[in-house]
Amino acid sequence: MTSPAPIAAALTPADRDAILAALDQVPDPEIPAISLTDLGIVREVRAKPAAVVITPTYIGCPATLVIETSVRVALDQAGYGGVAVETSLSPPWSTDEITERGRERLLAYGIAPPPRGAALRTLRGGDVVTCPRCGSVDTLEVSRFGSTPCKALWRCRACAEPFDRFKCH
Repeated sequence: MTSPAPIAAALTPADRDAILAALDQVPDPEIPAISLTDLGIVREVRAKPAAVVITPTYIGCPATLVIETSVRVALDQAGYGGVAVETSLSPPWSTDEITERGRERLLAYGIAPPPRGAALRTLRGGDVVTCPRCGSVDTLEVSRFGSTPCKALWRCRACAEPFDRFKCH
């Protein structure tokens, strides 16, 4: 989605900071406890041509249009109506894009954040997944399909609670 008329001047560093601050207030439509910036969907605020570049969590994400619209509304409300919104699928989004604050917010919301790529370790032939409720690593993937396509359903063997986990990619 692109705005109809890009602004004539390039964005300044202060403009970029203001845009990022505005977008930091935009929640992910599927996980309202985390912002689009913390989820790593906001890839870039480009100075010239002025644009916000977003990448959905996966190519078929059903929330992509809602995300584009939410970014557009936030830009308009912050006075940056001439800044374009571009969706880029390359490079693809990765769970490594989630910020540390985002990982903490996911955990507090009851979603197990994946470890960063270099931190992947194996337990019983799979990833070590910590239960967001009790902290146990005695967990089991129940289904590759969770509440949204980008998450899998897991269960903790210690507390018996089910929980979502972002699929590592």
